[in-house]
Amino acid sequence: MRLKRLQLADYRNCKDLTLDFEKSKVLIIGKNAQGKTNILESVYFLSSLKTPRTSNILELINFQGEYFKLEADIVKSDTDIDLYYVYSKEKKREIKVNKVKSTTKDFKTVLKTVLFSTTDLLLLRGTPQDRRDWLDRAISQIYPAYDDRLSKYDKIRVQKNNFLKECLKTGNYNNALLDVYNEQLSVTGSNIIFIRKKFLKEIEKLARDKHKTISETENLSIKYDCSFDKNFENIEDIQYAFLESLEERKTEEMRRGQSCVGPHRDDIIFYINNQEATKFASQGQQRTIVLALKLSELDIITDKTGDEPILLLDDVLAELDDLRQNYLLKSINSNTQTIITSVDTILFEEEFLKDVQIYKIENGKLI
Repeated sequence: MRLKRLQLADYRNCKDLTLDFEKSKVLIIGKNAQGKTNILESVYFLSSLKTPRTSNILELINFQGEYFKLEADIVKSDTDIDLYYVYSKEKKREIKVNKVKSTTKDFKTVLKTVLFSTTDLLLLRGTPQDRRDWLDRAISQIYPAYDDRLSKYDKIRVQKNNFLKECLKTGNYNNALLDVYNEQLSVTGSNIIFIRKKFLKEIEKLARDKHKTISETENLSIKYDCSFDKNFENIEDIQYAFLESLEERKTEEMRRGQSCVGPHRDDIIFYINNQEATKFASQGQQRTIVLALKLSELDIITDKTGDEPILLLDDVLAELDDLRQNYLLKSINSNTQTIITSVDTILFEEEFLKDVQIYKIENGKLI
């Protein structure tokens, strides 16, 4: 998979920007707050129609603009594909693939990316929500329908929460309706948990080897932390345990007016030599874990989809020591198109820079 051309119009501070990608390695140089990250974010957005930087798409529109527009020319499996996305302040959007109107589901199947940013380096120190978001974004790159399951679960959960709050306000509880909500949550939620566990098991195998290459003596393991899941291997057992837990905590949920159990409360725990990395690992050890995870994402997406995703490295090299920098750059397959942002070229060896296309950006414009 190759990104050949990218156009941004009124996307954050990039009012009118066009980049042609002629080489597989592209370096975007610029000082902070000049638009480097916005370019990488736009590529990631075209692959997922989401951004980890905000949940409000309106924030992507330049403050002087009425809409933002993204266009991209891609080569995928020797086929040329063009993507077109427009979103206005009136919350109207237009999505096209090869100039034909597309659904969001179909649009998201075209471009695959792995984004590795400085924020990701803080994954282990972040909140459970941060780790769930990472996991869900990674899964969605492989299974686009997974987003629909998350949306369905959240919709039911919000409806249940509104119902519980109303019951708390009035003092009148409809147990039959609550049971219906719980049944629906258990069906959708158990499916989400099953997929998350399956994906983590796959990525753990790959990440363990990559982690061992860097750390030499340390063993990485990953656990999906769910309050009611006892290492169940099938959806039926997960759903039954979920329903049991919902029944056990029914009184608590009524008292608090919110859903207290389910995949929206789960976490991912990382271990080094059987010790919880969040509590005991150094900053360098934690960054090694994240580096191993991101490189494993690349391998999984390639294996599952048959296409090399585009790797987006947003200022991460400056945050890694020499050992991890070298491992990252040398681990990138020559077939993997990689777009890197950095303040300058000082972090890169001359040999690496020989075959790299370099853009310089200032105030959202190429210079």
